[in-house]
Amino acid sequence: MIEYDEFDNKMILKLVYYGPALSGKTTNLLQLHDILEKQGRGDLTVLDTKNDRTIFFDLLPFFITAPSGLKIKLKVFTVPGQVRHDATRKAVLQRADGVAFIADSQLPEETNNFESFKNLEDNLRFVGLDIETLPLVVQFNKRDLKNIAGESDIRSVWGPTGIPVFLASALEGWGLLETFGRLVELTYEHTDRRYHLKEKHGLDKEMFVQRLTKRADETVRP
Repeated sequence: MIEYDEFDNKMILKLVYYGPALSGKTTNLLQLHDILEKQGRGDLTVLDTKNDRTIFFDLLPFFITAPSGLKIKLKVFTVPGQVRHDATRKAVLQRADGVAFIADSQLPEETNNFESFKNLEDNLRFVGLDIETLPLVVQFNKRDLKNIAGESDIRSVWGPTGIPVFLASALEGWGLLETFGRLVELTYEHTDRRYHLKEKHGLDKEMFVQRLTKRADETVRP
């Protein structure tokens, strides 16, 4: 549910990292915050809840400015994983424009992953969002550990859904930018269909994605 102020020519997009407790949602954001270009993101904000945390950061505190003058700001949130904080999860999901579901690759966590994804479906419905049309990616985190689900098993289960699936280790920092980048692409496509970012504002997908996913260690081209 994109926030668009036509009078001020500003748009705010909101991405949410969702998943079971201890699946690595927070570590994803902490690592992304370090990986991404420092001029392109704001400070992390931590909202403490009992025995859990919700964190977010403004990815573009100074906005992307499209050739038309439209300013686009992106906010990225996590939700607390514990069931006791379900009200907070609903609140964070409100007005989400895209979701990354972070699953735990460890075999004993299979049931928790399933229950958390079902909870995501229920809570999206509760806040008036349709999981069938909302930009959504799935990341199987903790691939650096032992006793994890095989990649072929993951692909066989998730492939038929059509949802993009990524393998990652948030602790080691790989697979995170690929997950985030695909979610940014899907969010652009979803937004462009409604607000014609390319046609009316001159902002194409490549420009949008490159700006949002630029690494801190990238060499700046002249």
